[in-house]
Amino acid sequence: MKTTATRAALLGLAVGDALGVPVEFIDREARRRDPVTGLRGYGTHHQPPGTWSDDSSLTFCLAETLARPGGLTGLPDLVDFSRRAINWLDQAYWTATAETFDVGGATRTAIQRLQAGVSPTKAGPRSELDNGNGALMRILPLVFHATWQAEKPDLPAAWALTEAVASVTHGHPRSTLGCFLYLLVARGLLLGKAPAEAYAQAREMANHWLHTQAKGPAFMEWPHYAAFFEGSLPGLAEAEIQSSGYVVHTLHAALWCLLRHDTYAATVLAAVNLGKDTDTTGAVAGCLAGLAYGEAGIPAEWLAALARRADIEDLAARLGGRDK
Repeated sequence: MKTTATRAALLGLAVGDALGVPVEFIDREARRRDPVTGLRGYGTHHQPPGTWSDDSSLTFCLAETLARPGGLTGLPDLVDFSRRAINWLDQAYWTATAETFDVGGATRTAIQRLQAGVSPTKAGPRSELDNGNGALMRILPLVFHATWQAEKPDLPAAWALTEAVASVTHGHPRSTLGCFLYLLVARGLLLGKAPAEAYAQAREMANHWLHTQAKGPAFMEWPHYAAFFEGSLPGLAEAEIQSSGYVVHTLHAALWCLLRHDTYAATVLAAVNLGKDTDTTGAVAGCLAGLAYGEAGIPAEWLAALARRADIEDLAARLGGRDK
């Protein structure tokens, strides 16, 4: 695995997150009047420019777990990841400014369950109302796992792996399916495919796999992602794209931005300017755009202002295999 890919993914995610932090929760109409065009400071969370949030923090926690010996070949050490998530919540581990902020409800509940001794794969809330984007936002490092890297991936095994990692914070199959589809697209980008081609291949693979899952949890949830499966997503009007914290909305919004723009900057700015859950939409779109356009495609001034850039680059190098 090339460190260039892990750098592009992690830096792309963190920059997209940081672009969205100052304007999180503000509606789309406000963004039309005052569009985000670069890194800002303060705003919603009163943080300096370049500050990223929980999206990046928990992604980096997972990346740390996967960067350990054997982390990218067998079942990831979910106890290790759980400890890191607890330390993030309680001790500001892997935060941008030594402050934990913007913690999602299901994620907080799951971490409290972990603290109480619940096993990692049973900690995530499992009701239909617990389908926020907190698993989707952090799942990307899993694309570097051997299961996802195989020339012809074993999709049932990839589903099981994704489900185990997602379930630490979000146990409902709708969240797992969103993560699974996201990783399918990311895998295509990692293989060097253009966004439209990566999406087309992911759709084909997902539809073929889905037909083997009759009456399984993924099959029951696919209608929520109909725009993805049926291929109508790229052609939707902006008014049809929602940008709340719901996992389906976030995946569709991020992919819509990726498929309608042709640079990293245009993709992430479009994502953030959709409003509402701007940091997570920006992070998910930013990671995909990072894989699509590389680190060189991320504006240099944004990278220069990014909190803990050197630490992120070191983590990317370890995840990419430098120290193994």
